[in-house]
Amino acid sequence: MEDLDPKFRAGMQNTMAETLGMELIEAKPGRVVITMPVDPRTHQPYGLLHGGASVALAETAASLGGWLLVAAEGKVVVGQEINANHLRSVRSGKVKAIGEIVHQGKASQVWETKIYDEKDRLICISRCTLAVIEPRA
Repeated sequence: MEDLDPKFRAGMQNTMAETLGMELIEAKPGRVVITMPVDPRTHQPYGLLHGGASVALAETAASLGGWLLVAAEGKVVVGQEINANHLRSVRSGKVKAIGEIVHQGKASQVWETKIYDEKDRLICISRCTLAVIEPRA
């Protein structure tokens, strides 16, 4: 995989993605793959992967993918809406998010992210709408 823009990598430091242990595996136009550990950082009180951690992973995949599609134009993306269906629980190991573009417009993008456990079972499916905007100074 080619290195991402150093500004993006620097921007990931001290963020939720770093805190939750997310690791970028693949990033190409229209597709992003990120893993995240299932451990005490991402557990809910019953020892299962927290739904909010899954949503954070899904939005991170969508946002990174969206940014890759508009960065050359000097634009950025921000989340407008996200939903998720949690289909199966996970207690430990790693989960893998695969985010793919569904719609790319001038002002918005829609991404679908599927999250799988280590046995490649679908545990969560999410849809995220991103606004394409000019960055603020």
